[in-house]
Amino acid sequence: MSYIDGFVIAVPTAKKQEYIEHAKLGDSVFMDFGAIRVVECWADDVPTGEVTDFRKSVQATADESVVFSWIEWPDKETRDAGMSRMMSDDFNDERMDPNKNPAPFDGKRLIYGGFMPIVEL
Repeated sequence: MSYIDGFVIAVPTAKKQEYIEHAKLGDSVFMDFGAIRVVECWADDVPTGEVTDFRKSVQATADESVVFSWIEWPDKETRDAGMSRMMSDDFNDERMDPNKNPAPFDGKRLIYGGFMPIVEL
């Protein structure tokens, strides 16, 4: 069964194109390590909730947009192996080098997690 890594990020709205370029370059690493799909979504219809919502979850300011993204892996084993390779001391890929592909967002407010699908239609 597939495995999903999910992310919610606040990105400065003025840096949308910069984010797209950053994601295209960085996301290709996940594909090289076995991901079968990577999707990056820019907020379009994100309502304000009474208690919580996507914007509040990442403390998005008025000049930021929410990005919701996910990486689909064929299974958890492939994901764990790919992530392990990326976190290893000998991993050296310019696509993930923050000096060559800087993240145009505040990584401290990024929310992420791994998920096992329980319903697929």
